[in-house]
Amino acid sequence: MDAGVPIKTPVAGISVGLVTEFEGETLKRYTTLADIIGSEDHFGDMDFKLCGTREGVTGFQLDLKLPGVSHKIMTEAVYQARDLRMKILDIMATCIAAPRTETSPYAPRIETIKINPDKIGLIIGPGGKTIKGIVAETGAEINIEDDGSVHIYSNNGDSLLRAKQIIEGMTKEIGVGEMYQGRVVTIKEFGCFVEVLPGKDGMVHISELADFRVNRVEDVVKQGDVIWVKCIGVDEKGRVKLSRKAAMKERGEAAQTAPTPAHA
Repeated sequence: MDAGVPIKTPVAGISVGLVTEFEGETLKRYTTLADIIGSEDHFGDMDFKLCGTREGVTGFQLDLKLPGVSHKIMTEAVYQARDLRMKILDIMATCIAAPRTETSPYAPRIETIKINPDKIGLIIGPGGKTIKGIVAETGAEINIEDDGSVHIYSNNGDSLLRAKQIIEGMTKEIGVGEMYQGRVVTIKEFGCFVEVLPGKDGMVHISELADFRVNRVEDVVKQGDVIWVKCIGVDEKGRVKLSRKAAMKERGEAAQTAPTPAHA
């Protein structure tokens, strides 16, 4: 719980031992011992481990040196273990009552994302070059299954998040109607090309740069500017159409004739 693992409810356990005295084959007397130590386990006749929640038992194990044990003794041991388990759970609750909402920065973690199986080769790269590069950059471990399940293992959140961002960026498709913040990579007379995902760009036609007539693309944007755009279509050849004008309208921003600053 301290690590942020979202368990349903706390679990605690206790072991109960047994010491007996026989006369011949007749049990003369006995006593049960809670939370036995090594010597009590070694010299005693039973090691009964029982764990569970406040609602019931989740697991148990019984080691006996006797040929058998009566229902009466086992009943006593079960109830003794239950009562002590509740006390342990009470003590645990005073320390931490519920799992933390955030995973501890020191806790190892795993996350699984799904990609199109057709994109597996893109992630792996020739001779594994691409995936080795992601591992080297992020420090995360990455395993990919044939169905497109990508398991990312890391000992810290930043490493996992970076690996996830890279993989999703490489495999994600530009969606019609989606907003993106991208970088202007190429300027043409008829418009500009904006990279909105790693290795994926689209064209903003000069008529889609602003809500007024634009004479020169450079009057509005320059190469390297970071701008908001909206995908307004993808043609049959997979070419992406973007609009700065639509993005500004949706974001409630006024059009500018000056070059867009890098933080726009």
